[in-house]
Amino acid sequence: MAHIVVGSAERTIDAPADEVYQYLADMHLHARLLPRPFYDFQVEEGGVGAGSVVRFKIDFAGGVRELRMLVTEPEPGRTLVQTDTNDSGLVTTFTVTPQGEQTLVNITSGFDGESGVAGFVERIIAPRRLHLIHAKELARLDAYAREQRVGQ
Repeated sequence: MAHIVVGSAERTIDAPADEVYQYLADMHLHARLLPRPFYDFQVEEGGVGAGSVVRFKIDFAGGVRELRMLVTEPEPGRTLVQTDTNDSGLVTTFTVTPQGEQTLVNITSGFDGESGVAGFVERIIAPRRLHLIHAKELARLDAYAREQRVGQ
């Protein structure tokens, strides 16, 4: 298997970094931010930040994968990491960078891909598809942050 690092998606979110990080760290809210092809999202342990464990399914590349992600915070308030405890090797990192009253959020994923011809195809298709999925998630995050600011 080869480790595939997916090109990052990033977006400026119209909210301060501390608020944005709280949105990402809240796994119950995070579930609402995930676009298709993610579904059947469940919080198994915790629910906010480090130590949380979530389970969900993703319909990806012609098959359904069930992922069980452990959440860590290598740099609380700035970096949140979800690591699959199953065998996919999927690691998704959310990085929050303050920009005044706005926040730059970057999502990067990597996973253990197939070898041979299947791996070649996966290395071509997966990065583009995950980039689009992450871009949709960031758009949903921005929309949510804007809704929260209207109420203030």
